[in-house]
Amino acid sequence: MKYPDERSKAFAGIFLLLLSAIAAGICGCGPKSGKPGAGGIAISFDDHFIKEWYELRPLFQKYNAKVTFFITCPDSLNAEEVAMLKELEKEGHEIGFHGTVHAKSTELMAAGGPKGYIESEIEPGLRYMNAAGFQPTSYAHPGGNHNDRVDSVLLAKGFTILRDVAISRRKYNGFQFYAWPPRWMNTIFYPFEAEQKVDALIIDMDEVAEEEITEAIQKAKETGTALMVFGHEPLYGAPQNGEYGFNVSFLAVTLREAQKQGLRFYTMSELPKIR
Repeated sequence: MKYPDERSKAFAGIFLLLLSAIAAGICGCGPKSGKPGAGGIAISFDDHFIKEWYELRPLFQKYNAKVTFFITCPDSLNAEEVAMLKELEKEGHEIGFHGTVHAKSTELMAAGGPKGYIESEIEPGLRYMNAAGFQPTSYAHPGGNHNDRVDSVLLAKGFTILRDVAISRRKYNGFQFYAWPPRWMNTIFYPFEAEQKVDALIIDMDEVAEEEITEAIQKAKETGTALMVFGHEPLYGAPQNGEYGFNVSFLAVTLREAQKQGLRFYTMSELPKIR
């Protein structure tokens, strides 16, 4: 096929990707049946925005919510941050692990095998976290990068749940379009069948609309599943100077709607334990 100009080529690419998304939706989006009465939401946050997360405590307390914080680069934790994390843990939140250096696990695995991967990305960070008083049992893949080989190593190390990334919107040649609406994304709804490999929907800026998160929360209630979502840095306005995170007002809408629908708040490590 010949394209008269680059714009036509871009739109053709978008059209093909949309067809793939629609096909995937048609083939794999039947509603999951979860556990009656267990409908809930599992919210998590990634990286090292500890003070910013700590400042969200009044919001969590207002809605009686508990969440999971996945910590990366734990070697840089200072005494104040450790104290904040311990207070969050005391209040029912979970402290998970997000890697020692936040690297691409598949590349580390390819370069050094399981031993090299463990020695560079897993064990050093766990030693720092253990020394600070934390024993993480949940793991979030940095950048969502992993494969079956990586997963098997992490599960063998004792992690009970591994969290990947799901995206509702995608870009192609500068154009943003839907992959599919969150309510159709089966993998972000935990059905309480002891799965250890899961996906969570990213809720950072411009990724999900309030109407969409409301629909997803309603689906979790109707199906008895747990909606899994995550973000990075709490923001109170438009991102500045390369900031990457979620709007706190969006989080407030999510918490309020979850409470309104009577959903339970789960930490990530709780999910595989529910029978």
